[in-house]
Amino acid sequence: MFVSRQLLLDFGGPPSATFDNFITGANTELVTQFATLNETLANGNATDRSFYLWGEVGSGRSHLLHALCHRAGAGRARLAGPWAALAAFEFDPALALYAIDDCDALSPVQQIAAFNLFNEIKAHSNSAFIATGQVPPRSLKIREDLRTRLGWGLVYQLIALDDAGKLEALISAAQARGITLTAEVPPYLLTHFRRDMPTLIGLLDALDRFSLEQQRPITLPLLRTMLLNEKVAALTAPLRFE
Repeated sequence: MFVSRQLLLDFGGPPSATFDNFITGANTELVTQFATLNETLANGNATDRSFYLWGEVGSGRSHLLHALCHRAGAGRARLAGPWAALAAFEFDPALALYAIDDCDALSPVQQIAAFNLFNEIKAHSNSAFIATGQVPPRSLKIREDLRTRLGWGLVYQLIALDDAGKLEALISAAQARGITLTAEVPPYLLTHFRRDMPTLIGLLDALDRFSLEQQRPITLPLLRTMLLNEKVAALTAPLRFE
């Protein structure tokens, strides 16, 4: 008897993005600084309060912004981006962290709002501005005044994980979800599909749901069975290497 799909919905979403479940790889300096940013702001010891992170899709930009907001706690941080209303770009003295994801995709009106927000934060020593994009500041296709501001502070390139790091991230994500994988599953995911972490984690979550439906442990045969499922195959086929 299969687990019902309604019951599967009750299991909830994936674990929150935190510093504890971020695989640092070659980004130790950045992660160390971010992990203590909220405390240095609260103590008035923050010498750097403007940051811009850039890196390829799947390098962990969004994860780090969510981790920053999670560490700051409720009512202390705000995350905005192309999806956000203009009100999300307004300055609030009660907030310590302002994080803007995918700033290279902001609308013209949002870019003006982000520029004004940056200037407000610059004038308040107990708050910080963190933005992300896919390219370094000089290559951003946005307003010149905002582009210039994003390059004023510390600029970090997020280095994507190597194969060993991706395997570690997959195993760590499985453990965080309470998923038991046989040893051959993570390498198979890494070598047969797109190698960016959002795709790999998405496949892991799909595999977890499928194993619950089938009431079978997660093994390589189960993974192959999932890929033969008509609906799953339609979603994953474009991701597979031919």
